[in-house]
Amino acid sequence: MRTHSLNKLEYRRVVDTVVGYTATYAGRKLAEELRPLTDLRVIERRLQETEEARLLMSKGGHPPLPSLEGMESVMALLGTGYVLSETDFGCLAQFARSCGQLRQYMASKGAEAPAVAGYAASMYDLSRLKEAIELCIDRGRILDSASNELHKIRKKIRVADERLQKKLDGLLSRHADILQERLVSQRNGRYVLPVKKELRKRISGVVLDESSSGQTVFVEPSEVAGLQMELSMLRTEETREETQVLAELTGVAESYAHELAVNVEAAGHYDFLLAKARWAMAIGAAAVPMNGEGVIRLRQARHPFLAGKPVPLDIEVGGEYRSLLITGPNTGGKTVSLKTVGLLTLMAQSGLLVPAGEGSTLAAFRAVEADIGDDQSMDASLSTFSAHMRNVIDILSVADAGTLVLMDELATGTDPGEGVGLSIAVLEELFRRGSVVLATTHFNEIKEYARVTPGFRNARMAFDEETLQPLYRLDMGEAGNSYAFVIAAKLGISPAIVERARVIAGSLKQGGASAPAAQIPAAKPEVPKPEAKRFEGRREKAAPEAAEQPPFEVGDVVFIPHLRRTGVLYRLPDERGNAVVQIQKEKITINHKRIRRYIEREKLYPGEDYDMDIVFDTVENRKKRKQMGKRHVPGMTIEQPPED
Repeated sequence: MRTHSLNKLEYRRVVDTVVGYTATYAGRKLAEELRPLTDLRVIERRLQETEEARLLMSKGGHPPLPSLEGMESVMALLGTGYVLSETDFGCLAQFARSCGQLRQYMASKGAEAPAVAGYAASMYDLSRLKEAIELCIDRGRILDSASNELHKIRKKIRVADERLQKKLDGLLSRHADILQERLVSQRNGRYVLPVKKELRKRISGVVLDESSSGQTVFVEPSEVAGLQMELSMLRTEETREETQVLAELTGVAESYAHELAVNVEAAGHYDFLLAKARWAMAIGAAAVPMNGEGVIRLRQARHPFLAGKPVPLDIEVGGEYRSLLITGPNTGGKTVSLKTVGLLTLMAQSGLLVPAGEGSTLAAFRAVEADIGDDQSMDASLSTFSAHMRNVIDILSVADAGTLVLMDELATGTDPGEGVGLSIAVLEELFRRGSVVLATTHFNEIKEYARVTPGFRNARMAFDEETLQPLYRLDMGEAGNSYAFVIAAKLGISPAIVERARVIAGSLKQGGASAPAAQIPAAKPEVPKPEAKRFEGRREKAAPEAAEQPPFEVGDVVFIPHLRRTGVLYRLPDERGNAVVQIQKEKITINHKRIRRYIEREKLYPGEDYDMDIVFDTVENRKKRKQMGKRHVPGMTIEQPPED
């Protein structure tokens, strides 16, 4: 699935959340690699084991997760020739011990959680490795019994150390008057006495160090030099024998390398599985049946990352109709509905339980594609419409019967008429390919298309007209509106203005988005009753004059009836009556009798000296003109598009 769509639906946040519930490096790695699956049978197995783990934990079960402390480095060192340390073997012993506990626990849960218990059944018995380690190492120290030779050496060390201590005790008593303190210190691993510097010559020995103040010298007495040399040699022998013990034990551990790797992997799976179950319990999630027919039916569904207590969502698509158009006011929950369906689908396909009620079902899709939000980029010079089109093109390049398509705010960012037409064409193509589509829109033309077209259905986000608050409830089978008139009236706009707006909207709806102002019924002026007759008389006399259209001005917005389009007058009519009109960025020649003034220039632009190049020319050309007005720029030219 495309990373772009996964990001739009906040799938990375799902991964990070599961990672946060893991406790081991192996489980964390599996969580970080979490991705939606597409094989229905594999998805169902993943959901089954996650549900088993959730049920097990909900009943108070606490599987003893094997400790992987220190195991990552141990596993990396095995087979490299490195001799493991006492600490490494302590981690190995603890891991082997906890694996045995987990295997024993899961053996008792085979009936109620067969899928979960199956991982433990694949784990190896490491009891012999544990026993081998415990015979040689205890609490981080190699035991005397680890080898016969080590036992002999340590016995000699104890004897030599006792003789040395007795000798030192005697020296402390005999030379108490020349010592700075009555204690034995060590310098470089050798015993020394702290002698006052001025009395140094009263004791035979070698000075190994001096205090920072210079008042004390640390002397190794000659009487203990031989004993210390003997003890040092014994210590060296001990270290050599300990290394030999560790090397032999490392060989034993390496003989279990395969079994250790399998058990580490199984422990990671358990950690990952329990992390999924813990999150499911935290958000009140459960397993939902999956299907391969593209049917989505959610009951009491909730987005897992919405704060507070969101209103549950009921939605259905993919059965008799494979395209659902959602309408309603801004901030009413349309986009959240799309994201909820998309994210819960991705979660289920990842083996994660979803926060949805009984009666829900989700489908396994080959791809989930989303065009949600504004990808406008200043760096890439992409407008809102261009960004949406880029996403739509990417979606169309992969969409088929195994694709769930989520599209937010159809027909936005461009001319409404063209945007509606393009949106319906895209919806038709996706329907032809068999994709399951959920889309949101404000446009009545798209709502009407969904109402009359087989395979399509409308739904609306409910809205409380009294409190002006969205209810975040999706009502299936009905098309909603944006509630602009209701909101305006509640906020205090004059009822007359609201009523006039309804009349205008109705006329525009009948005549299309580009209907001229002349087609809109004129508003009746409010005048005092005594003046009404005189006003009507003046109106009738003025009517013939009003019918005579005043001269055009460059910058007027005009309506072209036969094209049902509006444009801006670029050049006044010539002697033949032909004018040039700019429609978007295209300039066409048309006779002045075939156009009508729509909006006067003076109502659109501030002042008579307004620079119309801002309307008619590109930013690049205007920059060039400014540069060429200051000085001659060799090679710079300005190209104008041809006029039709």
